[in-house]
Amino acid sequence: MSKKKNVTFDDIAKFTKFSKTTISRYFNDPDSLTLENQAIICHALEELDYKENKVAKILANGKTEFIGIVIPSLFNHYYSEMLNQILLTYETFGYKFLVFVGNEQEETERRYIEELMAYKIEGMIILSYTISSRELAALQIPIVTIEREDEYVCSVNTDNYMGAVQAVSLLADHGCDILIHTNSPLQQNLPAYDRIRGFLDVCRERNLRHRIIYKPFEHNYEHTQMYLQEILNELETDCGGMKKGIFVSNDDHANILLNLLIRKYGRLPEDYLLIGFDNSPVSQEAVIPLSTVGQQIDKIAYEAVKLLVELMNERKKRRPVPLKEPIHKVVPPVLIPRETTESQ
Repeated sequence: MSKKKNVTFDDIAKFTKFSKTTISRYFNDPDSLTLENQAIICHALEELDYKENKVAKILANGKTEFIGIVIPSLFNHYYSEMLNQILLTYETFGYKFLVFVGNEQEETERRYIEELMAYKIEGMIILSYTISSRELAALQIPIVTIEREDEYVCSVNTDNYMGAVQAVSLLADHGCDILIHTNSPLQQNLPAYDRIRGFLDVCRERNLRHRIIYKPFEHNYEHTQMYLQEILNELETDCGGMKKGIFVSNDDHANILLNLLIRKYGRLPEDYLLIGFDNSPVSQEAVIPLSTVGQQIDKIAYEAVKLLVELMNERKKRRPVPLKEPIHKVVPPVLIPRETTESQ
């Protein structure tokens, strides 16, 4: 059986009686043709069973239709779910993705970005936080960041402050004697720092007894479990007999803390209420479903890709209009009470 011949621009030109230049314009700048001529060429492609040669298209117009993604790790379910939702936008926007996991190593991430640039990507989505937004902006390529320092680049973030207000208010309304927030030491220019700020503001405004416990959490299960066990030991010693409402910085940590309590007591004790942050899959899959402040991960991912596509399309114009300042979009959180607060 003979191999089927690839359909070329020359074949399409002969079929339509148009020039090869006109056929090339159809693929690279279709709006430069009349709707009638676009329809004629489209019909020819169907009749000839034309299969697009992506490599040839890239060589012709320099547009790879690739977006680079750099994330810090896949340990946290939030990042894996965010990556999943970003990849799902291919059906809407038609862009493919090249993904690198930086593992919080600045030089490694810098090397990965150089690699992405060598692939002639059209834009980047950055979730990792080791490289400053000033350095990212100097790359002269459309960039959108998610939940990291974003002074010089466009971003899409959750309203972390409002999420903290929702979490603390829920615990306070359940009559907790003391409220605790667990987190890593964070720089104040990070969006996630607003979880700390919101926690403190509500506790002070409502005159609630409170405490923040900082630990140098890493994207590593063993170290995270060790630090959370230390926190649990502190609470058992210092807050015995008190009803403790714990606002944990993310769902993964909340789930580990929940497991430590269940291993010790065989259940979630009545004097512990837990709420996490993210609404990542682990919050629903926990042995006792976790209350959480839901980041609308699907919406954040969609808005990030949508914004990046708008930036990339502007650059493709003959006379692009540069941004006067970065665009920062904020997506509201959604409080999701489950059994770690509601069955107590």
